[in-house]
Amino acid sequence: MSALTREEAALRLADQRPSPGPGRLLRAGWYLLLIALVAAGGVAIAHRTAHGLAATNLTSITPWGAWIAFYIYFVGLSAGAFLLSSLIYVFGMARFERLGRMALLTALVAMIVALTFVLLDLGRMERALSALVYFNWLSPLAWEMRFYVIYILLLAAELWFAMRADLVRRAERSRLARWLSFGSRSPDTGRDHRMLRILGTIGVPIAIFGVHGGTGTIFAIVKARGMWFSALTPIVFIVSALVSGTALLALLYILRQKALKRPVNAGMVADLGKLLGGFLLVDLGLLFYEFLVPLLSMAPHETSVVHLMMEGPYAWTFWILQLGIGMVAPAILLMTRLRESVPLTALACLMVVVGIVGVRFNIVVPPLIEPVLQGLPAGQYFPNAVEWWTSAGIIAMGLLLFSVAADLLPVDEEVHEIGGTAHD
Repeated sequence: MSALTREEAALRLADQRPSPGPGRLLRAGWYLLLIALVAAGGVAIAHRTAHGLAATNLTSITPWGAWIAFYIYFVGLSAGAFLLSSLIYVFGMARFERLGRMALLTALVAMIVALTFVLLDLGRMERALSALVYFNWLSPLAWEMRFYVIYILLLAAELWFAMRADLVRRAERSRLARWLSFGSRSPDTGRDHRMLRILGTIGVPIAIFGVHGGTGTIFAIVKARGMWFSALTPIVFIVSALVSGTALLALLYILRQKALKRPVNAGMVADLGKLLGGFLLVDLGLLFYEFLVPLLSMAPHETSVVHLMMEGPYAWTFWILQLGIGMVAPAILLMTRLRESVPLTALACLMVVVGIVGVRFNIVVPPLIEPVLQGLPAGQYFPNAVEWWTSAGIIAMGLLLFSVAADLLPVDEEVHEIGGTAHD
């Protein structure tokens, strides 16, 4: 990568100066909150395990609900965060380099959370590994499970190579760093950067076609469900992943810098805002065609789902949560000079992260409400308390994993030669 500019070097040096960090009371409160939510979620999970899916509002008519919506939400966050890391390690966009390790850690944790949601949704959780033991060449789900395993291993390896040199430097004063360095002693980063480029290059098609595009394919091949059976569905999943992953990383960076009382790189945040704004515009364009084509087709099983989303009981999730909070409002903030304000960019990113939940809910639930054959009963679904508490506990588990890892591991880039090159 290119040499660091004077301003970038100064900001990176400021990142590594000892900082007071969040107060002990604030840190303790954060961890206590997460632990309490994990405990509450654990109780709800125990109830679901004891009573099966009867403890939820899921039915044979509407077999998927909040857990599957959160599953594709976190798979999208993971794929989007990884693809943003590839801009750094594969395509050499040095201005985002300080986000590289955090992007990989976010992708790894989000994938763990996503698969936990899938596990919870299975009627027989003890049979989860059957998808890996048995294989059907024509099953997208069979391929998807194997892509997930490869992707998680790749994320772990790439994160290790990104941190390896700093783990070696910390090995003398940290037992954890010494253990995680796996006997490596050389602080030279040349080989690490080459491995990051190789792993990132392998990971890009896996993340696009195997992980989130593949997740979209699971929905796209279901002919009987309106708004699913479309070649556009996997593409929508991929673009939405770029939107949500970029928003989450920008928000995490700003919040982490503020919590650690470090300066925020306003230029990098503005660049992320431009990137996110561009992804949002593409996403809005795809949304337009998602609705235009079914409406022009006049196929009843398609138009009925569109009307349900726009006028039915879930209309608020589309107009307010998905379109208003998740797309239009942040696009206005990010496509104007307002993005030069770090707080407004953070607000736009928060709106996207929240609004994408509505996107995922509208992908999963409305198509399952409409009966597939005339005369069959329509579905009815809204998550009950067990589903909400289990979801809160799993999300808190992910935040707890991220927080502990960020506290114990060298997630932030460490500066060793100011004014030198960022990479070989």
